[in-house]
Amino acid sequence: MALDADSPSLQILVRRPEECSLWTGPPFPNGQPNVKLDKVNCLNAKFSDDGSLFMVVKSNSVVSIYDSKSAQEIRSFQVPNLVAASLSPRGTFLQTFQKPAPQEKNVTLWKTETGDSIYQLSQKSITRVNWPAIQFSSDEATACRLATNELQFFDTGDFSKGFVYRLRVQGVASAELSSSPASHVAAFVPESKGVPASVQIYACGNASQSQPVARRSFFRCSTAQLKWNHGSTGLLAVAQSDVDKTNQSYYGESKLYYITTDGKFEGLVPLRKEGPVHEAQWSYSGLEFAVVYGFMPAKATLFDKNCNPLLELGTGPYNTIRWNPKGKFLCLAGFGNLPGDMVFWDYVEKKQLAATKAEWSVTSEWSPDGCYFMTATTAPRLQVDNGIKIFHYNGSLYFKKMFDKLYQADWKPESPSKFGDITELIKSLDSIKLEDKKPSGQGPKPTQASIKASSANPIAQKPAAYRPPHAKTAAVIKAELLGESSAETLSKNALKNKKKREKQKEKKAAADASS
Repeated sequence: MALDADSPSLQILVRRPEECSLWTGPPFPNGQPNVKLDKVNCLNAKFSDDGSLFMVVKSNSVVSIYDSKSAQEIRSFQVPNLVAASLSPRGTFLQTFQKPAPQEKNVTLWKTETGDSIYQLSQKSITRVNWPAIQFSSDEATACRLATNELQFFDTGDFSKGFVYRLRVQGVASAELSSSPASHVAAFVPESKGVPASVQIYACGNASQSQPVARRSFFRCSTAQLKWNHGSTGLLAVAQSDVDKTNQSYYGESKLYYITTDGKFEGLVPLRKEGPVHEAQWSYSGLEFAVVYGFMPAKATLFDKNCNPLLELGTGPYNTIRWNPKGKFLCLAGFGNLPGDMVFWDYVEKKQLAATKAEWSVTSEWSPDGCYFMTATTAPRLQVDNGIKIFHYNGSLYFKKMFDKLYQADWKPESPSKFGDITELIKSLDSIKLEDKKPSGQGPKPTQASIKASSANPIAQKPAAYRPPHAKTAAVIKAELLGESSAETLSKNALKNKKKREKQKEKKAAADASS
């Protein structure tokens, strides 16, 4: 149930060992989510980028496509020796990767509406860089593939043509297609034989593929993360090397570069503290970006699209930043190996809203309506304390659920424009929170069912400090020797000896009084 009657409802995809479920909400009636789809056989699951469909990979090498609105299966694909699968942004196409076999093409592109195979190619292995093999823009109007020393572009209306033109980039190791609009593509070439690494931006289109519209070269770089803004006007490139030649970091070194498609800016982002770049993220508007950087405690700064500092968010144990999709808010956090500190900001008003913690979080993201922030502790990164926490926009905890094992928790993607203005949504949310608060002494009496539910989910007690095995014995011995009481339960012999000492004291006191 959404806060605005005309807005779509929020949904959460939850994956546990060998099964997944689809929840509706928040807000949750009676404090618990409704289950829209429950216990589907599942090894992996993923929404399409527009949220219209979601894909479920099952244990029998079957890939099923579900309609997100009705939660009904609309198509299934039997793919023997399946290794990986991926949906295109609008769910029009499905890509599958099978174990390579001699003389056979093992990557297949399917049309989800008809179930037909429309293109095949061969690929030896998959990595984060080369999977999915065919990369689509968000509107699926442009598609390209990374090949040896070139990028190959397809006609998305007719893949039977194969690639319709190619872009030669000697030594290209990774590429990122701008998504909205798909007007440019960025290519990264690593350092090799004394030649510096480079990031090159090309305009998409057969007529203008010969020369890059922007280029930046740099030494001491083996990999790069390429991040386009919404609007395809600017690119952030996090250049990373495996070795830090200054010997200040075991994890190598990193630099942040900013490159614009009009060529007006091609250089380092002016960071004010030495150390690694932990994260750099564009806002949803594409007009500003935030960077978390520097040796711990890390520093966080907001920049405009001209690379001018807008707001300092302070320093702390941070390595993560999440922009609210409706604007106005952001969350600065320290997850992974850090203790889970979170700070919620209203960056429009330039004020901090709250500080809290979500320990051991592995994933985190805002809801599409911008009102909730969800963190999840998942396996295999962590094998214990798996669970989901959902916070309000201001950092107050709204919902918590623990699992024996949890592998995934994702919001169903929705366009932020489908929801109302964030200020109005917050007013509606705050009014619901006030209605939920009952005056003390006037609430309904607990029912037998609620008592049973609360007893089934007892409040977790804070674990006691560790004491070595000999500590208990030592405390008992001390109590016996000194006649003191111990926090530990005394043994039968200790109690017997204690009573004897007390009787002897009483006899002695009586004797002294009579004399």
